Amino acid sequence: MRIITLTTDLGLKDHYVASLKGQLLSQIQGGNIVDISHDVQPFNLSEAAYYINNVLEDFPEGTIHFIGVDHLPFISIASAENNLYPIVMKLKGQYFVGCDNGLFSLINGYEEAEEIIRIDNFSAKSALRFPTRNIYIPTIVALSEGKKLADIGEPVKSIRKAFTPQPIIETDLIKGAVIHKDKYGNVIINITEKLFNEVGMGNPFTIYFKSTEYFIEKISSNYYDVAPGEKLALFNDSGFLEIAINKGVQGSGGGAASLLGLEVKDLIRVEFHPKGSKNNIEDLFVKEE
Repeated sequence: MRIITLTTDLGLKDHYVASLKGQLLSQIQGGNIVDISHDVQPFNLSEAAYYINNVLEDFPEGTIHFIGVDHLPFISIASAENNLYPIVMKLKGQYFVGCDNGLFSLINGYEEAEEIIRIDNFSAKSALRFPTRNIYIPTIVALSEGKKLADIGEPVKSIRKAFTPQPIIETDLIKGAVIHKDKYGNVIINITEKLFNEVGMGNPFTIYFKSTEYFIEKISSNYYDVAPGEKLALFNDSGFLEIAINKGVQGSGGGAASLLGLEVKDLIRVEFHPKGSKNNIEDLFVKEE
């Protein structure tokens, strides 16, 4: 039984996802289709990569991941340097099918890919009009049948690169940014627990948001460390800093995004306070234990 995951920006309002699944199920006997997300913001490569990276370790070898985000190929003899080819990447025994638009470079560990091929077994003029039906689905079917990548396309050594905002590190300071907002209104920051510990070295800290009237000075272990409706910071299962409101969903006071006015790309500051550096006289006289 082959597992096939779908990550797209198709949404669920229209018939597109059902059509995609119908085509796959019609051609793959015993296929098991898993939806990662169809609510990726249209053409947002960073958001698609965020979803995929959060589940990769949960799937077994042999899983086929279709990434249908900004996945329309572009092939022109006149401007070959701008071509966007359909590709397959094999990484840690799993297969990733999509367009070489930069997204593959955002997948964790892509530098260690075992194989990458450019899909070339199609008639460009007819296939490019409906690439999902004519290029990607036949490729997924071929992989599900156990065909080797060399039989599907031409090996390539490099892929296009895309870049996401990275934290800025200064003395006793990390400047991060919101990279995701989930359905509960929790916001995810591009600051990992590893980076937080390396820069902070166990010193007290203050997490500042866009509005200076809101701040947090403690990392919680779970949501119940604070009362319902109170804000908190914790490191989530993926190791990223998360700002949340305990049970603060719409209809119950609102989540962190709405209550704190946080949106994707907003700046988050983490200021660390080595002894003697805060603006209060008591810290100047803290005795060593």
